[in-house]
Amino acid sequence: MSPPAPRVAVVTGGATGIGLAIARRLAADGARVAITGRRADRLESAAAEIGARPYRLDVREESSCRDTIARIAADLGRIGVVVANAGIGGANWPGPNDRFREIVATNLDGTYFTLRAAIPHLVDRSERADLVVVSSVLAKIGIPGYTGYCAAKTGLLGLTRALALELATRNVFVNAVCPGWVDTDMAESGLRGIAAAMGVSVEEARKEAMSRVPLGRMSRPEDVAALVAWLVSPECVGMTGQSIDLNNGSFLE
Repeated sequence: MSPPAPRVAVVTGGATGIGLAIARRLAADGARVAITGRRADRLESAAAEIGARPYRLDVREESSCRDTIARIAADLGRIGVVVANAGIGGANWPGPNDRFREIVATNLDGTYFTLRAAIPHLVDRSERADLVVVSSVLAKIGIPGYTGYCAAKTGLLGLTRALALELATRNVFVNAVCPGWVDTDMAESGLRGIAAAMGVSVEEARKEAMSRVPLGRMSRPEDVAALVAWLVSPECVGMTGQSIDLNNGSFLE
């Protein structure tokens, strides 16, 4: 009997940070990986590094999501895994430069557009398919000034639950991961903002932030990748519509 064909996996925002770590892990586990992003230079470099296929995509554009996902399926075959990771961070404050719409459009609308675009191209229901949404610990706690980010990441959990029920009879598993602090460029940018607000150095801001984390550490992108790899593996059975916390104890349910 011939071995099963490799699963096709799509990772949005797969050129940097958490997305790159997830794409690298899925490729190492044998998947045929497509990564998407807005910056061609980063995409090409990341794809060459991990043996993935790069596709330019702005997830805020619904038609672009439909066209790009269709092209991935045509190039690589029907899709078994989608990791909706693309997103932006940062604060938003009321006023002429309020970023609320930008943040929600990327993090919430973009995830919805991605998953809806992928559904028609998933593997046949005789095979398992997995949709994984990258949310955040801030879906469960509030931070002053982060109304857009908290609202969008909380919305992703409702999206996860509804899609899980909608797609259960098609053998599609839909779950979310909720990381806390992860050592990425986005986290570094957040620490710089905290440092500026507190009037301290970035290193002092990091120490203050980690003092509020029971395990006293940031996760690594590879930690999140390992969790995603397990969620989409045959060993993860009977789990759908769930949000999985990975925050070193900073939020406990």
